[in-house]
Order: sequence, then C-alpha cells, then structure tokens
Amino acid sequence: MEGKKKITFDDIARYTNFSKTTISRYFNNPDTLAPESQRIISEALVKLDYKENKVARILANGQTEFIGIIVPEFYHRFFSEVLNQILSTYETYGYKFLVFVGNRNEESERRYIQELLSYQIEGMIVLSHTISSEELSRLQIPIVTIEREDEHVCSVNTDNYTGGYRAAALLAEHGCDVLIHINSPTDPHIPAYGRITGFQDCCRERGVMHEVMFRAVDRSHEGDLAILREIVGTLEQTYGGKKKGIFLSNDTLASTLLNLLFRKYGKLPEDYLIVGFDNSPASREAIVPISTVGQQVDRLAAEAVRLVVEQIDARKKGRPMRGRKPVHLVIDPVLIRRESTEGCSAEC
Repeated sequence: MEGKKKITFDDIARYTNFSKTTISRYFNNPDTLAPESQRIISEALVKLDYKENKVARILANGQTEFIGIIVPEFYHRFFSEVLNQILSTYETYGYKFLVFVGNRNEESERRYIQELLSYQIEGMIVLSHTISSEELSRLQIPIVTIEREDEHVCSVNTDNYTGGYRAAALLAEHGCDVLIHINSPTDPHIPAYGRITGFQDCCRERGVMHEVMFRAVDRSHEGDLAILREIVGTLEQTYGGKKKGIFLSNDTLASTLLNLLFRKYGKLPEDYLIVGFDNSPASREAIVPISTVGQQVDRLAAEAVRLVVEQIDARKKGRPMRGRKPVHLVIDPVLIRRESTEGCSAEC
C-alpha cells in the first residue's frame, strides 16, 4: 500500500497562493504576517492534514524550542515541586525541557551543561548552587536562576529575609522562651541566607533568647536524623523546662525533626513548636501538619520561564544580551499556620 505523501512548504504555498517565504515566516515568525494571512495558512494546514517536521525545522533555523534545567537533587521535595510547575508552562510558551540532576557535583554539572549546549538549547534555568553565576554568564545563552547566587544572571527568588523574620515572629507570638534556627553552613551570597538574618533580627528586636545552630544537614535522611537526634539531646540538656520554638531551614528537615520527636515521645511535646520553610508536601502531609513559610512555587516557576523566554525572544529579534543588567525578581513568602504551632484542631 502506498504511503501517504508528506505535505511540504511548496504544497502549502501552491494551495494558498502565497510564496514559500511567506509560509516559512508563518512557522518561524508569525507576527510578521497579517492576521488574515495567518488565518488562510492555518486553515490550509488543517485541510492538507499537514504534520510539522520538527527535525527539519531545527536544521533550517537552528531553533530547537528546548530549555535546559539543572536541579541539585530531589531529596528536598521543593525542587520536584518547582520542576513540576516549570514543565506545566509548555501550554503557555511551547518550550520543551531537558532536565539534569547535578547531585552537587561541579564537574558533572559542567558535563551536563555541555550536553545541553550540544542539543542547541535556547536557554537554561538553574536551581543548583554549584557553578557561579559569573561562569554561567559566559555561556552566552539566556539563563535564569532560582534561589541561588545570581550576581551575573537573571534570577527569581523568594524574599527569604521576610520569611525568616515571620517564622521567628510566629514562634515569639506563641510565648516561646528560646528560639532556635537550624540550618546548614550557608554562603551569605545565596538568597536563602536571608532566612538566617531575618530570624536573628526579629529575635533581637523582640529581646527573645535565640540561637542559630549550623550543622551539615540536607545531605540524606539518615544523616539528618542523626544530626537532629544530637541537637534534641543538646536542647533538652541546655533548655530543659523551657518552651522551645524551632525554625528549620526547610520542610524536609522540619518533618524529620517531627518524626524524631514522635518516636521519642509518641506525640509532639507541648514544649516544642516547629516551623519549616517552603510549603512543600512534606509539611502538608506530616502526621502533625507543619507551620511553614510558603514559597510561592507556582509564581517562582512562572516568572523564571517568562524571564528566560523574554531573553530568547530578544535574541531572535537581534537584541544582544551583552551589556544588559540582569533582572532580579523577588517573590513575597506566605506564612502558613498549622498544628505544629497552633495546636491540634477540633477535627484531630
């Protein structure tokens, strides 16, 4: 049986009485055509049952409609939430995504970037902290980062300082005698460092006893569990009998602490109040839902994709990136009160 003939640009041109150049413009830069011309060509594609050859189009104009993404890991569910939101923008912008997981390995990430470039990606979104923004800027493709050092590239971040301040204020509001913030050693150039300074400033302003505990957390569940077990022992020895408000750097860590306390006491003790950060599923699905500073993940992702697409469009229109100042967008956090600070609701 003879196969169905593939419709070409020549066929469409003959059918519509437009030139082949006009048909090419329809696919590559439709805004340059009058609405009536776009309508005629669009209807012709339906009648001719045209199936676009993406490979041929890439070879013709070098535009792959691919955006690369590098995430550091998926241990923290925040990253999978952001990725899910980024992928959902396909219906809005029509860009596809190639995703690599860096696993905090600098050389691996450099190899992944070269792999992405070999696919002729048109832009990149980076959530990993490993490679400096200065090095990323030298790639000369549109780049947007999320929640990482961003001096030389465009970025979208949460207002981490306000988030840390609100977390401390919530715990102080509930009459805690001492406030504790648990975090990994953090570079001050990383936006998340604001969680530390916001927490400290609130405690100082309110005259609340407080302490920041830096530990090498956020590597694995087993490692975090061992570190938090040691911290709980220290807290109970140092602050026994005092009401302790614990602000953790992310919801994954907060959930691990909650599980540890439940294993030890069979409940969340009354002298512990817990606040996390992110509003990831780990906070919502915990046995005692965890109060948290919510990052507006949908907005972070949407703004990141919008920013990178704007840069891609600018390049296509001949407006170079070199010399342009990076755009840095900041999204407000949302304080979410749940049972880990507010007590058990009537439905519990």
